[in-house]
Amino acid sequence: MLSQEFLQRLRLPDLEDVSQYISSVSAPMLVSMGAVAAATTYYLATRPKPLPPICDLNMQSVEIPDGEFARRSVLMNGDSLLTHYHDDARTMYEFFLRGARVSNNGPCLGSRKPKKPYEWMSYSQVRERTENLGSAFLHKGHSKTTDSNVGIFSQNRPEWTISELACYTYSLVSVPLYDTLGTEAITYIIDKASISTVVCDVVDKVNLVLDCVKDREHSVKTIVVMETPSADLVSRGQQSGIHILSMQEMEAIGKENHRQPVPPRPEDMAVICFTSGTTGNPKGAMLTHGNIVSNCSAFMKVTEVRCPLHPSDVHISFLPLAHMFERVVQGVMIVQGASIGFFQGDIRLLSDDLNTLKPTVFPVVPRLLNRMYDKIFGQANTTLKRWLLEFAYRRKAAEIMKGIVRRDSIWDQLIFRKVQASLGGRVRLMLTGAAPISPAVLTFLRAAVGCQFYEGYGQTECTAGCTITLPGDSTAGHVGAPLPCNSIKLVDVAEMNYLASNGEGEVCVKGPNVFKGYLKDPEKTEETIDEDGWLHTGDIGKWLPNGTLKIVDRKKHIFKLAQGEYIAPEKVENIYTRSDAVAQVFVHGDSLQACLVAVVVPDPDFLSGWTKRTLKLEGSYQELCDRAEVKTAILEDLVRLGKEGGLKSFEQVKAICIHNEQFSIENGLLTPTLKAKRNELRQYFRSQIDELYAGIKM
Repeated sequence: MLSQEFLQRLRLPDLEDVSQYISSVSAPMLVSMGAVAAATTYYLATRPKPLPPICDLNMQSVEIPDGEFARRSVLMNGDSLLTHYHDDARTMYEFFLRGARVSNNGPCLGSRKPKKPYEWMSYSQVRERTENLGSAFLHKGHSKTTDSNVGIFSQNRPEWTISELACYTYSLVSVPLYDTLGTEAITYIIDKASISTVVCDVVDKVNLVLDCVKDREHSVKTIVVMETPSADLVSRGQQSGIHILSMQEMEAIGKENHRQPVPPRPEDMAVICFTSGTTGNPKGAMLTHGNIVSNCSAFMKVTEVRCPLHPSDVHISFLPLAHMFERVVQGVMIVQGASIGFFQGDIRLLSDDLNTLKPTVFPVVPRLLNRMYDKIFGQANTTLKRWLLEFAYRRKAAEIMKGIVRRDSIWDQLIFRKVQASLGGRVRLMLTGAAPISPAVLTFLRAAVGCQFYEGYGQTECTAGCTITLPGDSTAGHVGAPLPCNSIKLVDVAEMNYLASNGEGEVCVKGPNVFKGYLKDPEKTEETIDEDGWLHTGDIGKWLPNGTLKIVDRKKHIFKLAQGEYIAPEKVENIYTRSDAVAQVFVHGDSLQACLVAVVVPDPDFLSGWTKRTLKLEGSYQELCDRAEVKTAILEDLVRLGKEGGLKSFEQVKAICIHNEQFSIENGLLTPTLKAKRNELRQYFRSQIDELYAGIKM
């Protein structure tokens, strides 16, 4: 999660230089006319020619004949779905080999210490370390056919990528772990995937793994720590039958026992990526080399005309490598021989990393973009500043609508240069995904940053993405057209009145990027992939007239928050209704927001006694519902129950409003079986929900 401190440190434009200059002139009308005249003259003299679109933007996908309303990308060569982009790169191992060749042994992975420049490992140095570590895995008993799974439990850093490349080189399978899963889920994954080796970055994660296996039978035999382990830590591991050693020691073992690479095939397993889920245990999505290669290749196909990547490109890695979004971005960088610079590990220092690294490729999530947007407009705190900002934005947006994307206009020089400088000053490609983004925010930042800026949609089960906005399409409010590696169809969800014949329904995906199923879970696999090979996403989509897809709903009552976390509201509500003061709760989450809010109906039979006991307050039901201190006390009680019930911080509501009329069949808020009508509740309480979000300071 991106901290407030980091966002405050972003050197975004305060417009001070411009406003001070204009304020110093005594004739506002003259200033305005002169500024506009000068800007217009400069614009006419310097504006570049629009770039032609890569396809007819009024028809970005086409219907497949006899395909049950299924659609495919217009960028496909013939009817075949894209499996690979480069003939010599059909596995992730071959991706690396090609990258090493085309980069001419250029810089591959970079990292830095505080206030120091980036230090780089070349492709040949990374390859040597990769083969040493992979050879050590084989020496420890791993092989392609037995004990193939290797756990990686680390923050983003070069050793993370080296560990995964070691797996690719010897046909082993990486299994990422991450903190937010919690101890119980990590224990489940270790057992489910029969992991015998775990690579950890820091001692705290080693201790967490040891806690997971303490006093029970387990599969873990080796823990490789990127730091030097203490004698006490090694001793603690021995008590659980686990050999703990440093990565340096592990690589030395591999160097002494070097093995020739065992190249994988496209159909071989590459990653088992466990999804955090919303209820129950995580599910391990099994992804092959072919799955990942096809997804990376589709992105390269889409960007090949407007923004092809080269060995000179630089990517900053800070989005979690435990998720497939970042992994696909890294795959694209590596196969093109480009460089990957890692942030220091402290999100509060990301601004400094950006200014030091000066990346050209910057994948982001909507949460960061929302904060950037709010920060920029928050600093336009006078009428003049606001007018200047909005005028500059309209001029840049008009250019983008014509196919002109640049950062050297007069508006960039006057207004947006600090935005661009805060990202290092060289960004030419941005990609947002993992959660929806507001059309207003996306359109504004496309103008402000002045680079190729795409929005994608997908999920782990289709590797990462299945749609993307196309170069030249400056409209927002949709997630683009199908990627060239997959087809998409919409399937009837009659109970929600979404029909494929109307261009609406559950989004289903088919193609070489669709996963092979969930690890050791055939039942869940059959629920997700039908007999014809279509992946059912659970999202409700709508085809727009130009052949792009808009996500409009969720089949089940599960949604994402802005940072990409899934929420099952019924689970939260079931815990909160344990409060003596509460009769009913409606928990709401907005995919453009980072937290939950709720409408609470106090229990008329118990509220009076509860407030008297806890607050020493008396009064009628209506009077108590209207008291601010009662609302505060109820919220505190809900949060307490949430903690006791095991809710994660992002599952807890941040604000509530009190409603004194119970949801019922009669008022249309409950079904005949007394289940909440969530769509009706959302519309009924729309104004209250908007007020709650407006009052939250994140």
